[in-house]
Amino acid sequence: MKSPSDKLLKQHDKLVHTEQIKVISHIQREHDDWLLNTLMLEGVDVAFKYKRKKQYKSLQGQQVNITYYPDVESVAGFEIEIMKVVRVKIA
Repeated sequence: MKSPSDKLLKQHDKLVHTEQIKVISHIQREHDDWLLNTLMLEGVDVAFKYKRKKQYKSLQGQQVNITYYPDVESVAGFEIEIMKVVRVKIA
């Protein structure tokens, strides 16, 4: 039986899945009607971002399995590489 992440990876070739990676920082802030979540992961210099309607418990210090794809965000005229999170789950 295939896991949900395996099904996503098969359908979308740009998705990447990483397992058992430690969350160094987890920030949640309000943006319009959403909570914008930003994760920084151990050994990775790029921010991982996703939105939720409700506040979630902090993932800081947790090991997570994460499915994401690379994206670019413009901040103050500069293009910054980010990762858009599709699925995050505590390992």
